[in-house]
Amino acid sequence: MLEVSNLHKRFGDVVALDGVSFSIKPGELTGFVGANGAGKTTTMRIMMGVLNNDSGEVVHGGKPVVGDMRTRWGYMPEERGLYPKMKVAEQIAYFGQLHGMSPADAKSATADLLEQLELTARAKDDVQDLSLGNQQRVQLAVSLVHTPEVLVLDEPFSGLDPLAVDVMAESLKRRASSGVPVLFSSHQLELMERICDSVVIISGGKIIAKGTVEQLRSDAVKQLRLNVETSADLTDVLPGTVTRDGDDYLVADAPDSQAVLAAAQAAGPINSFGYDRPSLAEIFREVVAK
Repeated sequence: MLEVSNLHKRFGDVVALDGVSFSIKPGELTGFVGANGAGKTTTMRIMMGVLNNDSGEVVHGGKPVVGDMRTRWGYMPEERGLYPKMKVAEQIAYFGQLHGMSPADAKSATADLLEQLELTARAKDDVQDLSLGNQQRVQLAVSLVHTPEVLVLDEPFSGLDPLAVDVMAESLKRRASSGVPVLFSSHQLELMERICDSVVIISGGKIIAKGTVEQLRSDAVKQLRLNVETSADLTDVLPGTVTRDGDDYLVADAPDSQAVLAAAQAAGPINSFGYDRPSLAEIFREVVAK
């Protein structure tokens, strides 16, 4: 278990983190969601020892994380740290050796990652000659080469095309399936909804929601979505708080779903009727607005 417990951090008069706490189980792929400046990068930097926290702690396997315990972790910072004039394969193997791997093991792990991330054909290219997306793949390979026990990735999908997103997502899922706790931040909420086991939402340096997407959906405001075959406007006819979404009606605060159904049936044939399933983006907007 990877646990972040009651982290606090100030920069002068600015409170960056105010009691941030969450946990990630072994093998769990967790998305870290928040607007710019919400505290995601600060949290990740503290987890990796890049920043010192004012109070609180990071715990892995029941032990506070200190010093060289992080050498067995994989980190992908928001600001990339590659050597632009170094060959792709040489660079990945080099970082593996920095983590204590033998040259032979680092070379073997590099070959496997080049294949997984579809970079084999670019192995002998300078990093500076790669597209942004391929540079992102190399940066991920650098964070994975030493088979880390924990993965912390800050915006790993930034700037990637859909095919590159799929390649990287599969690689992260593969690592999580081996028992590694994985935390990554991203503004691509549809992607998080698709691949994450759990989601942590931060705003203003505080955790405001966490859990699986289904748990977050169950906590969200429940509303009915219905489509009625009628030319009449049912906004003032249906019981509850009614809004329009194209041709559909959304009903919140309905005293009784059957009462809504009866009112809709009186207006015309029902094309669809049921509780709405909010997207992660809608859940995010709702909890941040509270």
